[in-house]
Amino acid sequence: MTLRILIPLWLLASSLAAETKPNILLIMVDDLGWTDLHCQGNARLSTPNIDRLAGQGMRFTDAYAAAPVCSPTRAAVLTGQSPARLRITNHIPDRPGFARKDAVLVSAPMLDHLPTEAVTIAELLKKSGYATAFFGKWHLAGESRGKDGLGDLQFYPEQQGFDINLGGCALGAPPSYSDPFRIHNLPPRQTGDYLPDRLADELIHFLRGNRTGPFLAFLWNYTVHWPMEAPEPLVIKYRDRTDLGRLDPRYAAMIEALDSSVGRVLSALDELNLTKDTLVVFTSDNGAFGGVSDLAPLREAKGHLYEGGLRVPMLARWPGVIPPGTVCGEPVISMDFFPTFLEAAGLPTPTEPSSEGESLLPLFRQSGPLQRGEIFFHYPHFAFHGSNRPGSAMRQGHFKLIENFDDGSLELYDLKADLGETRNLAPELPQQAESMRQQLQAWRDETRAALPTRR
Repeated sequence: MTLRILIPLWLLASSLAAETKPNILLIMVDDLGWTDLHCQGNARLSTPNIDRLAGQGMRFTDAYAAAPVCSPTRAAVLTGQSPARLRITNHIPDRPGFARKDAVLVSAPMLDHLPTEAVTIAELLKKSGYATAFFGKWHLAGESRGKDGLGDLQFYPEQQGFDINLGGCALGAPPSYSDPFRIHNLPPRQTGDYLPDRLADELIHFLRGNRTGPFLAFLWNYTVHWPMEAPEPLVIKYRDRTDLGRLDPRYAAMIEALDSSVGRVLSALDELNLTKDTLVVFTSDNGAFGGVSDLAPLREAKGHLYEGGLRVPMLARWPGVIPPGTVCGEPVISMDFFPTFLEAAGLPTPTEPSSEGESLLPLFRQSGPLQRGEIFFHYPHFAFHGSNRPGSAMRQGHFKLIENFDDGSLELYDLKADLGETRNLAPELPQQAESMRQQLQAWRDETRAALPTRR
């Protein structure tokens, strides 16, 4: 008698996917808020292509940027290290003028670049045979010198493991979203081209030349950062809408234009038969810019340690590994991409320096929860708008603690019951607040986090 063992197609597909090195595409949008996608519940916005990506993979409801501003998050993604450990804790450059006139604190010292000795995901994957390419905003190369964003060439993507770099320099925002963009390493092509479309074109060209894989491609869009510029037909479309509320019509137009460019990239993956072999992750570097987005029910926006500054949209698609149409409520953070991409490629995570992230593959495969109990944030600065309070924060389960550095006060919120962070529970739960504060302090000590000083 022959015993027949039937292997479910799902397990077979997952096993086959794990045996090969997948292509990896990370799409990171600049300043895209948690509520700024239709699939995130915002019916006023049109994002059909990104929604399709969500439907084909996993949508994370509790994803966090490593910091409430751009440069620290970008460094954290590249290295798997927290901004506190890297000493890159504010947008580059940090300026004393960001502080309010009545501020009692001076921002903590920080680096204005990602050091070349930092080990990046691109360097590790390149050594393993991956073709590597970077398109878009870098903002880790020192202070911009001149309008073209030259900065320090020694800290460019090419020095951090990327074979190709188009647009990555010291700029935090493009001088123009319309060609000529005045970005020195993104040569003019056709007057009037829209920047997200141009970056999508360059990425698609890379895909066509590397269809045999494996490749690591980072599409880090400058959009939807200021200046508020979008194709005029879309601006007119949203300007005439009466249901936008606090949404800026130009911002809504930028999001739809972004979606169109992402759609072209996803279609190219389909046409080149790369979809089934490619892990695609979509996320943002921090919360939305205040005044253009409507982040309700979240509190505050970019530059704040409240959810509006830290919680971001995140989607992941990997056919045969990630079940389509799934939703994950596990808290995840930017540093997690580093060990995730390494494990996906069949590579070990370095032990020195060790990653502060955790591989998301158990969540992708729905094989179990993550092992950590907390995630931490450290923002000892005033943001560009100067309206925030420097501090640290941590999330533990559904509780979140914020420690303000100006007066040492604590804020404790139950995010399950109070996503808008409207009720500070620290006075009611002093023991829990103090216990979490001690854990937060221990983490700062371990990472040697720099602290602000008093005037």
